[in-house]
Amino acid sequence: MAEQGCPERKITVRSALKDGSIAVKLSAVIWGLGCLTRKQIVKGLMFLAIEAAIILYMIESGFYNLGKLITLGDMEQQKIWNEARNIFEYVDGDRSLVILLYGIITLAIILCAVLMVRISLRSAYAAELEFRQNGRAISLREEARGLLDGNLHKTLLLLPIAGILMFTILPLLFMTSMAFTNYSVLNDKLVLFDWVGIDNFKRMLNMGGDLGRTFWPVLGWTFSWAVIATFTNYFAGLILTLFINWKEIRGKKFWRFCFVLTVAVPHFVTLLIIRQMLQPTGAVNVLLQNMGLINAPLPFFTDTTWARASVVLINIWVGVPYALLQMTGILQNIPPELYEAARVDGANPVVMFFKITLPYVLFVTTPYLITTFTGNINNFNVIFLTSAGLPRAVESTAGSTDLLITWLYKLTIDNRYYDVGAVIGILTFVSLSAVSLLTFRFSKSYKDEEGFR
Repeated sequence: MAEQGCPERKITVRSALKDGSIAVKLSAVIWGLGCLTRKQIVKGLMFLAIEAAIILYMIESGFYNLGKLITLGDMEQQKIWNEARNIFEYVDGDRSLVILLYGIITLAIILCAVLMVRISLRSAYAAELEFRQNGRAISLREEARGLLDGNLHKTLLLLPIAGILMFTILPLLFMTSMAFTNYSVLNDKLVLFDWVGIDNFKRMLNMGGDLGRTFWPVLGWTFSWAVIATFTNYFAGLILTLFINWKEIRGKKFWRFCFVLTVAVPHFVTLLIIRQMLQPTGAVNVLLQNMGLINAPLPFFTDTTWARASVVLINIWVGVPYALLQMTGILQNIPPELYEAARVDGANPVVMFFKITLPYVLFVTTPYLITTFTGNINNFNVIFLTSAGLPRAVESTAGSTDLLITWLYKLTIDNRYYDVGAVIGILTFVSLSAVSLLTFRFSKSYKDEEGFR
């Protein structure tokens, strides 16, 4: 609900509590009271209805959910003998996952109540200021007209923001909270689990522990993979674009079509076909053996070095067409006067590439590079649909080509280590956010948007 007020006065909660009337101040307790006193009946009743609904929810289940959230439940499933029927009957105990979910929803409702207090105060004070200035508060029709005129941006953003809060922020908080529990198949903690604080993070970051010995190599390979995959695609796409744009090359549209054609084929189809082709009995090994070039199948996914090189090459195959499209548009926008001036000064093509083309492309594509790097950190498809993380290390839940995202999938789906999976998700988000933000913050694209000439 948007509030209307005098343009000369800034309407804040502090000013409402300091300068507002008693009715305005009481609006923090009785929502909509200030609106009702200024004849804004519908708006005031809406505030009261929302407050009544929240109070009713808190009385019926809200306070109970908060109490249970502290312990996540303590009553296990019970087996009770029924004398009348001569059988054992099972009585459901507490379900920690449900308690955690309802607890977080209750906290979200409490936060909404705090925001509604602020809105109620500001709306009441705005109505009072309007009354002082014009002798009446604005009507509901006038306020609705304002929502479709001067405050149209707020109206249009309401549903998207509500959707983000409900379907993105709340699920993230719910999943993040699992990192501080022992919700796992270990010790049968799938139904009734407890808060464990930061113990899971300590286990994960401890290099001497079982999880630590797996986490740190996977983290190192994940960032190595992201750097290699990003820059191989980037420079391969740049070089390919330069060759196609070379004035001596004929049929430029045909060559672009050939490379871009791979984009039309769904990635998962391409990756699954390549996976079958690189198997010990796949097309590549069979063809090489029939030609007499090899005596035994090449270990594409059974040797660590071969597997990592294979997924890098596969990623180049599926990623270069996108880089080609990106580079084509950028190279065509480089001012030709720069090259003409360089030729007059006697610069050769190599000098022009390193002094004009590459700096210009890097300047324009820095945000694209950061986005690509982020995508490669979470590049689930290329790894999972080709190598599936193989080869797997002995007594480890992760393989040599597993990224953090694929390891997280295996921990949660295959092994049901939900607490550890949540920890990996948090650590991935924190490290990736830090690297991306710092890289962009210190890039020339951020510091000097119009610096390249």
